[in-house]
Amino acid sequence: MKQVLLIVTVVVMAISVASAQSQVKKSTIEGITNFAQVETTVACAGAVTPSAVAGIKKMGFASIINLRLDNEKGADIDAEAAAAKAAGINFVHLPLNGSMPDPAVADRFLKIITEPGNQPAFIHCASGNRAAAMWLIKRVLIDKWDNDRALEEATQLGSISPVMKTFALDYIQAHKK
Repeated sequence: MKQVLLIVTVVVMAISVASAQSQVKKSTIEGITNFAQVETTVACAGAVTPSAVAGIKKMGFASIINLRLDNEKGADIDAEAAAAKAAGINFVHLPLNGSMPDPAVADRFLKIITEPGNQPAFIHCASGNRAAAMWLIKRVLIDKWDNDRALEEATQLGSISPVMKTFALDYIQAHKK
């Protein structure tokens, strides 16, 4: 009887954990590279054209957080900001260097992503690498997920480079309470 009870408990726990995992939905959207959405709370993506911004607003996002550097090929921060203003969506530019990430940008990201007026948030960079790494940090430090679960979700959102993965995990370790 104890074995049956133990097996039932393990099965129920496994089902609970599986249902608690977030579902990442990938879509093809014109003007947006590598669009991946977690429930209705966030989407992470790569490059975005200014013409896609109105569609981001129509999808229900309250803010766009752009992690691209001004000098990246194809980045047009001013045009994207103007399109966001015209569409009535909050636009935040947090330039994050993917080869030398700055912890101060992660600090600012966490402050911005937790402001109610910025949710749901659309986070993007050029490929989704930096966006997924910032979401990983948010999941662990704000949502209190464990590193493995958050890393699994972040990897589904975007391919995280070794540099960004190390940065995110080091940042998390330094800021855990």
